[in-house]
Amino acid sequence: MGRVTIRMLLMSMIFVIAGCGGGPQAASDQAIAASAGPEFVFKLGHLQGGEHPYQLGAEKFKQIVAEKSKGRIQIDIFPSSQLGNGRDQIEGLQLGTIQFHIGSVAPVANFAPKLNVLSLPYLFRDREQAIKVLDGKIGQELSNDLLQKGIVNLAFWENGYRHLTNNVRPIKTAADAKGLKLRVQESPAYISFVHALGATPTPIPFGELYTAMEQKVVDGQENPLAQIATNKFHEVQKYLTLNAHTYDAAIFLMSKAAQEQLPADLQQAVKEAAKEAGAYERQVSQESEEKFLQQLKADGMTVEEHPDLDSFRKAVEPVYLEMQDSIGKDLIEKIRNTN
Repeated sequence: MGRVTIRMLLMSMIFVIAGCGGGPQAASDQAIAASAGPEFVFKLGHLQGGEHPYQLGAEKFKQIVAEKSKGRIQIDIFPSSQLGNGRDQIEGLQLGTIQFHIGSVAPVANFAPKLNVLSLPYLFRDREQAIKVLDGKIGQELSNDLLQKGIVNLAFWENGYRHLTNNVRPIKTAADAKGLKLRVQESPAYISFVHALGATPTPIPFGELYTAMEQKVVDGQENPLAQIATNKFHEVQKYLTLNAHTYDAAIFLMSKAAQEQLPADLQQAVKEAAKEAGAYERQVSQESEEKFLQQLKADGMTVEEHPDLDSFRKAVEPVYLEMQDSIGKDLIEKIRNTN
């Protein structure tokens, strides 16, 4: 009975579509396609939880892709490091075992070193300048380096400004961070930044960070408010300093092998969906900053809202001297001179 019912429904769809002018063959093809399910089922991974802007952006991307591809592409989302840490997921893109990844720029720079420029502390004057750079020619030039590694950057998203937390003392000036052991991403720019503060940088995968702080392997870490709040770092960290040392661009990546599986129309649908979902994710990220800050205060964190930023800018000057040879002084200046 089930087969008969399905066949009758398909025939009904064919006659309805044909009646709209599509013709019997076109109607038959569309009805069969609709009954067959998606042609492509792709995995999208990231490291954050369900309340994070990454997840909300991923859900929006999934919705838009389904609409633009008329159901031919299905996106399955795997949050909270389910597909491994950042490096694991990026390598998965190269192998084609993962098709999409959202993450911080820093781990990706291990595959395309010029992207390290985006991790330099206090590089941008403000968020608007950062977005102008990322969405313009400079962002495209940086993204092109990934193509040789089998990875496509579909769009820059947003991870917010990064701030310091620790469980030892309030940090009001750069000097207050001296002697602390701070978790960092596996990134030369972040390692150099923590060294410049007189602290000890300790690379630890994000999925292991909470436990490392709980067990006092490290005294503190640096991350955007969204990561700090949604991962409940207030349970193992007492002090938060809003020093905003880095505007952390998120990067929305696709496996080049997966992209090449798609016909041209679906490739275009995916590109458009990534940019549209990215605009939504950036908006969510910006709007959630105050919510997460108030949440962390309510959860008992001691917040230094007005640290001495001049002391931080002065302290990190050696980072530029250390990094400019590998990144390129001209690239740094080009970014800083962007209006």
